[in-house]
Order: sequence, then structure tokens, then C-alpha cells
Amino acid sequence: MARIGIDARFYGSIGKGLGRYTQKLIQHLEKIDSENTYFVFLRHENFDEYTPSNQNFQKVLADYNWYSFSEQIFFPKLLHSYRLDLMHFPHFNVPILYFRKFVITIHDLILLHFPTRRASTLSLVWYWTKFCAYRLVIYCAIVRSKRIIAVSQFTKKDILSQYSVAKNKIVVTYEACEKNLRESPQSSEQILEKYGILRPYFLYVGNAYPHKNLEQLISAFSDVSAVLKDLNLVLVGKEDYFYLRLKAEVNKKKVEGVIFPGFVSDQDLSVVYQQALLYVFPSLYEGFGLPPLEAMQRGVPVICSNSTCLPEILGEAAFFVDAKVKEEITTAILKVFHDETLRKELILKGHKQVEKYSWEKMASETLEIYLENK
Repeated sequence: MARIGIDARFYGSIGKGLGRYTQKLIQHLEKIDSENTYFVFLRHENFDEYTPSNQNFQKVLADYNWYSFSEQIFFPKLLHSYRLDLMHFPHFNVPILYFRKFVITIHDLILLHFPTRRASTLSLVWYWTKFCAYRLVIYCAIVRSKRIIAVSQFTKKDILSQYSVAKNKIVVTYEACEKNLRESPQSSEQILEKYGILRPYFLYVGNAYPHKNLEQLISAFSDVSAVLKDLNLVLVGKEDYFYLRLKAEVNKKKVEGVIFPGFVSDQDLSVVYQQALLYVFPSLYEGFGLPPLEAMQRGVPVICSNSTCLPEILGEAAFFVDAKVKEEITTAILKVFHDETLRKELILKGHKQVEKYSWEKMASETLEIYLENK
């Protein structure tokens, strides 16, 4: 019996995509592993969000901020005190002073490909200081880990292109989207009205970081609006510095019909997906690309960037465009909107594509990695 630790400080909604990955991993490990002992390390703000359902799982308070000095100095002391046979860090932020065996999950290398000041609210000097520290932490994590879990073949190739690491050290385990959707007690009309969505709409769900390419999408929507009247573009994401900046840009350019509902709960989000005419995902870089799969799961045709991992993950189920070219996004929206046969075909292919991915399979493959490296 092995003592296995999981860094779950990203667990749940506070960690966005990382949080969902960590949450689903733990939930499904609880179902399939009754032999090994697990220590799940959480922060104060998500400590009550996780309640173990397997007696072999124990939660531990590790209230150290991500990417902080306390993470590097005090977190490893706590981990060492548990004498773990193996530790799993679901992100690259592995404490340099942790010297026992560990595996890591690398979701993407966005930090290396988009090291622009546009992706940060920090001062120039402090931003580049932190960027150099990030690079050192990533390098140490990749070199010292027993195994690297990548969430796509693209991410695996990206790691190999950036670091001198053996190909067989990297194992691909795909993520998945939620298939058992919770029903909201409110009607679709009530939910949409709550967020100010009163017209038929195109949808994007996610953050507004620069690589998400939302300025290009808004510009394309402005062109679409000249042809199609009384439609909205709904951009769902928690309001932060990047969304506030995007709002200011929309107001400055006087683009009509763009709605920013802010954070939308999972129950409400299911309805917001289902009622959309199209889902548009213009991102220039992704490690896996979960939101388009979520849209497909809910029966929405998807228009998507053809960059990085997205063709690998979405197969033939999306209408792909070069999202760096505004005119391609505009043309794609108009084509899919007007072509009912194409929309039905994309919806059907989307449902089939989603079935290729499973959180249960991801957890099972991850457990195999644990047992091989403990």
C-alpha cells in the first residue's frame, strides 16, 4: 500500500480548468482505488468544498498561495512530514525544495509561448522577475519528475520541443467534459433574462487572456452584425482585469450587441450553452480545449480555431478557421448560421466526439502511472 499525495490547492471552481481536472481526478480515484492511502492538500478557501467519500482519502490544509515564496519554502516541509511514496502535482508549480518522488501534469506551455506583458497586471520589472522564476520552476519540475502527464499529443510534442526529456517519460491522458448535467429549477427564459441575454446569440465561454483572441472575435462579430440584425455575442467569464479591459475596448469601438454576463454557475451555464445558436472558440493556443467539447455535449455547433491541439481533440466535429484572420471567422459564422444541414451535421459529430473522452478513463490511466512510479 502506497502513500500518495495530490496537490489539490486548485481543486474546484477557484482553479478554473485546473480545478476541474483536479476535482474529477480525485472523485474518480475514490471510486477505483481502495488500496492506497491518499493525502489531498487543499487551501483554506476550498477546504470545505471537498469531502472524502473513500476512507482511504484524507484532506490536509496546505494554505500556501500558488506561485509564492511560501509555496516554495513551507509547502515542501509539510509534504516531507507525510513521508509520501509519490506526490502528484497537477500543475508545473512544484516546490524546488521537495526532494521525494513526484509526477506532474503539464496542461500547456502557454507561459513560454505568450510571455507578453499583455498577459499580466504586474509592473514590468516584477513581471520579468516572476517570469524567470516560473521558467526555472517548470524546468526543475520537468527534469526531476518521475513521469510527466500531458493532456494531449500536442502538449507532449510541445514539451519535447522545448526541453531535453525522453519521449517515454511523457504519458498522454486526455481530459473530458461533464456528461451528467445538473438541471436548473428555473426555466431557460428566466436564466437568460437573469444575465441580460434577450436575443438569439453566439457564445464564448472562458477567460479573456490575450491568447484567447477575443478582440478578433469581437471584430468579426461587428462585421457579422452588419449582415445579421438583432443578434448578440455573449462572452461568459468571471470579471477580472482582462474582461474589464475587453469591455473598455468594446465601448471605445462602439461595438453593439456584445454581452458580458460575468461568472455563470454550472447549472445556469448548461442552459446558456444549450440556447446558443453557435459556439465560437478563437483561441490561438490550448493544451486540451475543454469548452468546445462542453458546447458539443450540449448540442451546439462549434466554430473553432485550427491552432495547436484543437484539431486533435475535436476531430471532424468542428468548423475550423484560421482565427488570426478576422475574415475567416466572419465567413464561418455566416456560413454555419445560414446552413441548417451543416449545423445538424456538426451537432451529430459533436455528440460522437464527446464520447471519446472519459474522466473515468483519465483517472484509471493516472492510477497506473502512480503504481508504476511509487
